[in-house]
Amino acid sequence: MSTPVPGGQPELTGQVMFYKRPEPLSLEKHRNLGVKQVAAPFSFLKTAHAVPITVSEFGVAATCFPIIFVGPDKTPVAVMGVRQNENEYVDANGQPDPDTYLPAFARRYPFVFASDPKSDKLLLCVDTEASMVSSTPDVRFFDGDQASKFTQEAIEFCKEFERQRRATVEFVEMLDKASLFEQKAVAYTPRDAQGNAGEPLKIADYWAISEEGLNALPESKFQDIRNTGALAAIYAHMVSLMNWQRVIQRAMRRLSTTQSA
Repeated sequence: MSTPVPGGQPELTGQVMFYKRPEPLSLEKHRNLGVKQVAAPFSFLKTAHAVPITVSEFGVAATCFPIIFVGPDKTPVAVMGVRQNENEYVDANGQPDPDTYLPAFARRYPFVFASDPKSDKLLLCVDTEASMVSSTPDVRFFDGDQASKFTQEAIEFCKEFERQRRATVEFVEMLDKASLFEQKAVAYTPRDAQGNAGEPLKIADYWAISEEGLNALPESKFQDIRNTGALAAIYAHMVSLMNWQRVIQRAMRRLSTTQSA
């Protein structure tokens, strides 16, 4: 992992959700940049119906959202909406619900670590098109020729996020090896302004940890998982699925308000 690079810009590969133009932070290119206060720093979440989370966040996220696993890599995400591009926990002004947990994936923005394909290092990048990034900042990225305290804190936050991301990959691989994932689907029935039910609509096909599979594990394998400290996250995930009704109800209330307006 590295601090901001002083000179040339390595070629970066891949894309990261929310980031429009991430660039390796460098003194040469970003000396005069920093961040300023904006009215809605998390407005980019308005179109995110699911946000990746790390295993260390399962406990607190489970109090707010369903936690599911998606895609071939079974990436854990917090479900924040029932339809594409609609987040039920962010209002029309781009303000997140103050009583709802905000995943670290979003809180690290506009910073992110990116891999340099020419080395094994991770480089701190900043989304230069983020609304809070400015050439007339309240807080600069650099103090003289050194990273500012703000930037140093961002580096530490991203380092910890990367550690937790890797731990999450190991968590998923362990459960996959134990054949503990099962496929599930969830749907909801929309209603019009008069309360009449429409056709059921599927929200998602996803992976979940099988309680039956967990209980059927041989004692030795169960103890192996228990000894990693993973049981708390496993049970948090299972409990979180009770939140499907919560996010569905949020969506239906919003749609009802929109239809009656």
